[in-house]
Amino acid sequence: MDGKNMDMKEINDVRKEEERRIYERSARLILLLALRDTAPGAKVRFEHSIGFGLYMTVSGVNMTSALVRRIEERMHSIVRQDLPIIKSRLTNAEAMDYFKSQGQEDTVRLLAYRKYDHFDVYTCKGLSEYFYGDMAPSTGRIDRFALRFYYPGMVLLLPGEDLSGPPAPFVERPKLMRAYVEAEACSRILQCENAADLNDIITRGEARTFIRVSEAMQERAVAQIAERIVARGARVVFVAGPSSSGKTTFANRLSTQLRVSGRRPVAISLDNYYLNRDRVPLGADGRPDLECLESIDVAMFNEQLVELLDGREVELPLYSFKTKMRMDHGIRMRVSADQILIVEGIHGLNDALSEDIPAEYKFLVYVSALTQLNLDCHNRIRTTDVRLLRRMVRDHRTRHTGVLDTLRMWDSVRAGEEKYIFPYQERADVMFNSSLLYEIAVLKKYAYPMLKSVSREDPYYTRSRRLVKFLNYFLDCDAESEIPPTSILREFIGGCTFYGE
Repeated sequence: MDGKNMDMKEINDVRKEEERRIYERSARLILLLALRDTAPGAKVRFEHSIGFGLYMTVSGVNMTSALVRRIEERMHSIVRQDLPIIKSRLTNAEAMDYFKSQGQEDTVRLLAYRKYDHFDVYTCKGLSEYFYGDMAPSTGRIDRFALRFYYPGMVLLLPGEDLSGPPAPFVERPKLMRAYVEAEACSRILQCENAADLNDIITRGEARTFIRVSEAMQERAVAQIAERIVARGARVVFVAGPSSSGKTTFANRLSTQLRVSGRRPVAISLDNYYLNRDRVPLGADGRPDLECLESIDVAMFNEQLVELLDGREVELPLYSFKTKMRMDHGIRMRVSADQILIVEGIHGLNDALSEDIPAEYKFLVYVSALTQLNLDCHNRIRTTDVRLLRRMVRDHRTRHTGVLDTLRMWDSVRAGEEKYIFPYQERADVMFNSSLLYEIAVLKKYAYPMLKSVSREDPYYTRSRRLVKFLNYFLDCDAESEIPPTSILREFIGGCTFYGE
């Protein structure tokens, strides 16, 4: 489908996403203004999302709930003043001088790699900042937010899907937060927290070593998960996660590590349990909803899972995506007591999928690409944007899908994740971060030309341009040959030996 031939819902989805990003960026600027007024000298680093909120750490000041309340009060005062937010253009040299005077050395280092001689900043009440994307025209437009102290930092709470509503309530996600803390620890160990750090590594000719160490750290994490599964005595491992998180490659690598422990894992694909297309429920758009649990023959899956664990032979179904029907014949399988079943699918963390299996038999793994890198302390790189780059590159390579089609379907994919995946992530026994610190520098080579081909007249131009803007700050990595054939990244760029490439 041509990206220009969108229905009204798709157009509204694109607008809604951009409006949310403008709202968040503008709220961040207001927060920086309030922090300057209430805690001079404090330095903030915007880390990652948590629900509809944004978690950040603050250095140079002792964070307390009382201070957070004062910052929030100051933010509301700035909103009531309805101060203008002015966009202006500086030369690179002017921008670097300004940010150096503000003590923002991370931004100065970032600008040193900028290949253009100009730089757009947004200024409000004497404070100039860079945010890659548009901003609200004035502070009075951003009037729904809240701050919450969340040791050791704080969370900026923003409205939910409807920007006209109140700030979404804070929902604690301890396992997700722990996964981010572990990811940030890896970044510090590898001394790579911002885009300039990665560019410096590439410039110094150390990319090959950096790739080796990054991959070794991730392989160790896979091995540790395998050890936990064996120690638990689990018989079934469910692997779930959002699109382009690397679930399939992770499941294969986990199988390898389980074999090291003397187990003989067997994979079962949930795709083969799809109902015939005429029995799949329709979504709100009138199309078959292949993301919902009801599209899976849950009863048959539970029945066969019990039979397999009981040592009986079972004929597993085979589903044809060409005919959208289950085949007349299946695959006969029997598993022994030393074999572990690995089931990959988006509903793996939903208890309803395997309600007949006691919890002690199951081990749940949530896989996600939790991006650790920032552009600088005030500009985070969204996990969803990196997953979109992964999918764009993979779909173009394996399905010959054009960039516009990938951009078009992304909102639908994200809606399915919000409904069927993210609500269950805290049920996982372990979260595996599939993100690699070097991957953006590799993905850029593949994704950048596709994104640049999107014309200004296309409805997805804003989305593609936003991705182009942050990719501009990364150097190309010329050490691709160092990436192992079993790397998560190989699932997207090609050359993965698990798939016979």
